[in-house]
Amino acid sequence: MRVNHEHLLAMVLQPASIEMGWRRSALTRFTYGAGEIILASRHVETWARTDDLRYLAVTISDRALRSASDGMASQVDLRSAPKLEDARVGALVAAVNAERIAGFPSGRLFLDSVEQALAVALVNGHAVRHRSVPVYRGGLGPTRLRRVTELVHAEIEDELSLDKMAQAAGLSTAHFAQMFRRSTGESPHQFVLRQRVERAKEMLRAADARVLDVAVACGFKTQQHFARVFRRECGASPTEYRQEVLYHKATLSV
Repeated sequence: MRVNHEHLLAMVLQPASIEMGWRRSALTRFTYGAGEIILASRHVETWARTDDLRYLAVTISDRALRSASDGMASQVDLRSAPKLEDARVGALVAAVNAERIAGFPSGRLFLDSVEQALAVALVNGHAVRHRSVPVYRGGLGPTRLRRVTELVHAEIEDELSLDKMAQAAGLSTAHFAQMFRRSTGESPHQFVLRQRVERAKEMLRAADARVLDVAVACGFKTQQHFARVFRRECGASPTEYRQEVLYHKATLSV
């Protein structure tokens, strides 16, 4: 069975074992007791094989996760865990199970309240922390900054120039560079490099993505330059990063 889903909490209802992995030929066996919790992160395609697994599945909406993060993130990612050790999360999922067994007598409001409490616990204890970009006073307005960001994302594999970015903002090149730094705390060049590295990280999560192809698709002229920038931003080479991601997919994802 191949699984691909939103963020999901699964409470095992009776002792069972399951084989999981990011490819069918490389599965790892996990043994569970009743009440143990699995945390599966969003859109991770995983192979799973079991004959006797019965579980309660609780999905956590993006809306609840964003609310739990005070709206500071457009998307909240959680770290997968094959056996989640979190008493608060376990108690909340157990409450949902008790409600299910009783026939859901408390209604939608109860489930919504539990979902929000779960979202808070997960954001506080199990969220992947992304570096935020501070916004400073006196820089580009939100509309101009959005236009520039959209341009960078749309043409990230191409040769972006300062002139083109300034045109998107409707400013002269010199004025744009100054205002952009005030808005983001970094130069346009630093911003573009960081966006390219973020795109590369997404592509490297695919097992069959060649490092050279990723470099080209993200706008790096040479693989050497890509590797140097990537290591500076992430503390690891592109190959090391992908190996780490695939290892976690094989051992932690369901």
